[in-house]
Amino acid sequence: MLDASTPPEVQAETLLELSNIEVIYDHVILVLKGVSLKVPKGGITALLGGNGAGKTTTLKAVSNLLKSERGEVTKGRISYRGENVHDSDPSALVRKGVIQVMEGRHCFEHLTVEENLLTGSYTRGVSKADIQADLELVYSYFPRLKERRKSQAGYTSGGEQQMVAIGRALMSKPETILLDEPSMGLAPQLVEQIFEIVKSVNENEGVTFLLAEQNTNVALRYAHYGYILESGRVVMDGPAADLRENPDVKEFYLGMSEEGRKSFRDVRSYRRRKRWLS
Repeated sequence: MLDASTPPEVQAETLLELSNIEVIYDHVILVLKGVSLKVPKGGITALLGGNGAGKTTTLKAVSNLLKSERGEVTKGRISYRGENVHDSDPSALVRKGVIQVMEGRHCFEHLTVEENLLTGSYTRGVSKADIQADLELVYSYFPRLKERRKSQAGYTSGGEQQMVAIGRALMSKPETILLDEPSMGLAPQLVEQIFEIVKSVNENEGVTFLLAEQNTNVALRYAHYGYILESGRVVMDGPAADLRENPDVKEFYLGMSEEGRKSFRDVRSYRRRKRWLS
């Protein structure tokens, strides 16, 4: 595995690279303002920031899902394995092994858990035996889903639906998963469980992750490298271990300072004087 103390891009080949991209919605609203980042093969890269920072837009720029929301990449380059992909059809990226797990889980509520998982394998054209083997692999990571496999997905819990969404992505045999806000709406214990599974899948299956997450604390404990977005710009990046110890990150995003934990009022006051935006 990658050493979290060293920038991953110097240890492994770069799978995904964004170079100075800009995204505009409705031909008017500039959302991303020159975002550049690299995602190394075999790593977990975190895209951090508050609500509205541009994290989801960045993932959708990669997966080419912006047009459905009247958005477009107007500048820059997005490449996967060195090939320009920002004009590719979303299905072409899926065939390349790039799968996005959308924010909010988005299960097929009327289908069973197992039927939801099987939809992830439909693009592969493999034998039933292979699909069954993949299904058992997913169940090994998510034993709870095996217990609920015959239940309608719409009647499962939020945590179970998040497991279904990730499991469905795994059924497509991805090389890279774009994981959007996996902790949203989940209890802390479930958040830890989901991130532990992400770590296991990364280590055991070699799946690369680019995850967008507001929960900076948990994301930086599991990621190897992180980028912090503010108002559509990358304001800081570095190895996750370094970001965890950075005074600005600790004070603003983790609510900690040299004097100890800060109140929300103190953090809001700090936001107005953050050094990197001055």
